[in-house]
Amino acid sequence: MSDPKDDSPFAGRAPSLDDLAELAERAFAALPDGFRQMAGEVVFRVDDFPPDDVLDDLGIEDPFGLTGLYSGVSLADRSAFGAAAEPSRVFLYRRPILDEWAENGEITLEELVTHVLVHEIGHHFGLSDPQIEAIEAAAE
Repeated sequence: MSDPKDDSPFAGRAPSLDDLAELAERAFAALPDGFRQMAGEVVFRVDDFPPDDVLDDLGIEDPFGLTGLYSGVSLADRSAFGAAAEPSRVFLYRRPILDEWAENGEITLEELVTHVLVHEIGHHFGLSDPQIEAIEAAAE
């Protein structure tokens, strides 16, 4: 049986930061129009790893333990009367994503990037991890 990763355009090389950014852009563009419109102005960024201070704040010791992060004030917590919100940002962390992809033979890199992106946008909408997991379970 052949390895499903052999069919990947990245067979034989590790996808770059730009490659993952392109996958994230395509994943976002493929989401339903209503979902994208609700997300509004979100900045997407791909870094190799989360910064140490982020890992420390989240109590995560292993830098491979975080594949993505939402930073900003969720739509559910914004107020028209409050201070202007910082731009909402979704971070995707390349090396942890690639590590998870390499360990999981059941999912393509494109599917994994989409999963992480949608999960972090869920936080932008104000959903908690358990709420996002329940939605994902119901969708399967």
